[in-house]
Amino acid sequence: MIQRIRTMLLRFSVFLLIFAPALLLAVSVSAQGADIQNSTCTGADTLQVPPGGTAGSGCGAITTDEGSFNRLLTRIINVISVIVGVVAVIMIIYGGFRYITSGGSPEKVTGAKNTILYGLIGLIIVALAQIIVRFVLKQVSSA
Repeated sequence: MIQRIRTMLLRFSVFLLIFAPALLLAVSVSAQGADIQNSTCTGADTLQVPPGGTAGSGCGAITTDEGSFNRLLTRIINVISVIVGVVAVIMIIYGGFRYITSGGSPEKVTGAKNTILYGLIGLIIVALAQIIVRFVLKQVSSA
């Protein structure tokens, strides 16, 4: 049974290794779409501020490379956080399964409790990382 669980975890890891680059590529392509729209607006010369108008009128608001970089960084961190969060939840489930099948053996119970504990610590770290990244990006973009 344990060998079967290990095989499933290995398959899941290979799945993530194959599709994580595809997710990052999709994030990169979607970020480039905004750049295409901005360059189209610039080429049409509609970003000029009309008399009595604002910089956001015309084709769209003027954006900076810093803003698109912040969006790209936020998306990448969100994807990584989701992957780590899923792995942490899987580890909690695996630890619970180990706890149930421990048969009262003190060594197995301790190992299962540690697995559950480390999974919970992983979830807490992911949540705190999200909070820290959002705070830093907000402070950098407002400066």
